[in-house]
Amino acid sequence: MGTNGSTMLGPLRQGLPPIDPSAASGSATCTLPARYEAVGGARQFTKATLARWELSDRFDDVALVVSELVTNALRHALPEDAPRDPQEAPVKLHLMRWSSRLVCAVRDPSQASPVASEAPDSAESGRGLFLVESFSDGWGWHPSPAPGPEHPPAGSQALRGKVVWALFRLSDTV
Repeated sequence: MGTNGSTMLGPLRQGLPPIDPSAASGSATCTLPARYEAVGGARQFTKATLARWELSDRFDDVALVVSELVTNALRHALPEDAPRDPQEAPVKLHLMRWSSRLVCAVRDPSQASPVASEAPDSAESGRGLFLVESFSDGWGWHPSPAPGPEHPPAGSQALRGKVVWALFRLSDTV
């Protein structure tokens, strides 16, 4: 999982009805500044959103995944030499809920694909995507289109960044 291309949305489709954004029973977005303190803010936002959706029992797994996705965006997707404006919010966290699934998506400005790596046992980092894969029901990524005209000419839509997402299956009775 975690690859770009036609298979990247596979887990979102496997055994579940198709995703229709207009059919989402809830969605929430949080913009995050380019500071590591934003990870705590993302967890607080996730906790409040899940409580509002009566999904607090899913908080531990979802918060861990959100923390890893946001940390990866801050660590790997933002150029180290770029000036960091504290008011700028280059990373966005989106939580979307349908009756049978919850999707956490983190948008960042990098077009580089996320890469799951095997970290040595002694390493203090490098296991983020392994944790995302372990605690969610699937993950992937896709390029993010740049904001622009609603109907750009064919083949002219510029890409700006990417979205890395994780899927959590919910019971059908939720």
